[in-house]
Amino acid sequence: MAGTEGSSPIMESKADLIADLEQGCKPKDQWRIGTEHEKFGYHAEKLTPLQYEGEDGVNAVLERMQRFGWAPVEENGFLIALKKDGASISLEPGGQFELSGAPLSTLHETCREVHTHLDQVKEVSDELGLGFLGVGFSPKWTLDETPIMPKDRYKIMRAYMQSVGSLGREMMFRSCTVQVNLDFSSEADMVKKFRVGLALQPIVTAMFANSPFTEGKPNGFQSFRSHVWLDTDHDRTGMLPFVFDEGFDFERYTDYALDVPMYFVYRDGTYHDVTGKSFRDFMAGTLEGFEGQKPLLSDWDNHLTTIFPEVRMKQFLEMRGADGGPWKRLCALPALWVGILYHQASLDAAWDLVKDWSAEERQTLREQVPITALRTSFRNGTVHDIAHHILQLSYDGLHARNILDRGGDNETQYLETLEQILETGQTAADQMLARYKGAWQGDINQIFEEYSY
Repeated sequence: MAGTEGSSPIMESKADLIADLEQGCKPKDQWRIGTEHEKFGYHAEKLTPLQYEGEDGVNAVLERMQRFGWAPVEENGFLIALKKDGASISLEPGGQFELSGAPLSTLHETCREVHTHLDQVKEVSDELGLGFLGVGFSPKWTLDETPIMPKDRYKIMRAYMQSVGSLGREMMFRSCTVQVNLDFSSEADMVKKFRVGLALQPIVTAMFANSPFTEGKPNGFQSFRSHVWLDTDHDRTGMLPFVFDEGFDFERYTDYALDVPMYFVYRDGTYHDVTGKSFRDFMAGTLEGFEGQKPLLSDWDNHLTTIFPEVRMKQFLEMRGADGGPWKRLCALPALWVGILYHQASLDAAWDLVKDWSAEERQTLREQVPITALRTSFRNGTVHDIAHHILQLSYDGLHARNILDRGGDNETQYLETLEQILETGQTAADQMLARYKGAWQGDINQIFEEYSY
C-alpha cells in the first residue's frame, strides 16, 4: 500500500482492502476480549433524558469523568469522547453513554473493567443528581423528547435513515446494546466463527431480551431493540446469508462491504456527506466531490464501522445481537461467546449444531425471536432448548480455559445469570412485564428505581 506523508496509507486496489482484514489474524495466545456496552442517562428527580449542555448534562458527566485519568476528545469544540489505556467512552446519537473496553486477555479483566467503569459513572452521576439505566430500548421517552448529540457523523446518518427504513432513527436514538469483539487465527477460523456467530445470534438475542417497553407501555416485543434493526437499512444490516456460501472468505466480505452505500468521507476535521454513493467509485477515483482521489485506510476503516449486520467483521468479529442490561449480564455476554468461540471443541460442536440450518430457518429465527424470545419454535423444539445447549458448550469452553481469579474461581461464574434465566424460562423482559402488571401497577417510572446501575 502506498502512503501519503502525515496521513493514512492510500488504498490502491481491492487487494489492499482484503489485506487490511487479513491483518486481523492472530495466534491464539494473542486473542483478546473487547466488551462494549451502552446505557441511558437521565435526571434522577424528573426522569428526563440528559441534554448535552448544562451543569448536569452529558458534557458535565464527561468533564467530571476526567478525574479518573480519561483524556478528552473534542469535535468542533465539543467534548464528545474520552480515551484511556486502549478503552474509550463515547456518545451515541441520543446521548447513550458507551464504554468501548480495551482488548483484554481474560473475562476476569473485562468484568473488572465494566465494574470499575460503572463505579466511576455512578460516583459522577450521584454528584449531579443523575442515573443510568441498563435496558435495551428507551422505556419512557418519545423520539422527540430524546436529545441529539453534537456529532457531525450522526447528523448525516440521521438525515439518511429516513430514506432507507422506517426504524433507523429509533435504532440511533433509543436503543442500547452490549457486544463483544473477538479474534480469529486464520481465514478458516474466521469463517467458522462468523458462521456460528450469525446462526446463534438470534438465540443470544432471546437470552438477553430486555426491551419490552416503549413510551411507557408494553410494546408487544421481548426485544424491541432487535426488532428495529429489521427495518433500519437493508443494505447494511441482517443475517448475511452469503457468509454460508461455499468459498466465503475475506475477499467475499470485502466485496459485500464495497457494495454497501457510503455515509461520509472525513477530511481535515470535516465530515463530507456522500450518502448513498459507492465506495467502488472511491476506489476508482471517480467519487463525486473527490474526483482523482483514492480512499485512505482510515476511509475504509470508517466505512466498515457504518455496516451493521448481526455479526460484523473488521480485524476482529463483533457479536452484535444482545440488549443492554444490568452489569452482571454485561459480563455474561462476553463470557457466553468466549466459551463457545475460543475453545475449539465447543466451536466445532456449535458448528455441528447449526451447519444444516437453512438460510430461511436462520431468517425466521431472526424475525420471530424479538417477539417470542425463548418461546420461539424451531424444528421439533424451541429456542429455549437451543439456548440450553449453547450455554453448556460455553461452560465447557470456559472450564477448559481454566483461568482463575484471585479467589480461585474460573470464568464460568459469569454465566450464572444466564443459567438462572434458562432454569426459569423467564427472560429479563418477562420479569419486567410481570412487575409492570403487578407490583408496579402500570407505572413505568418504577423501572428506573429497579434497573438503574
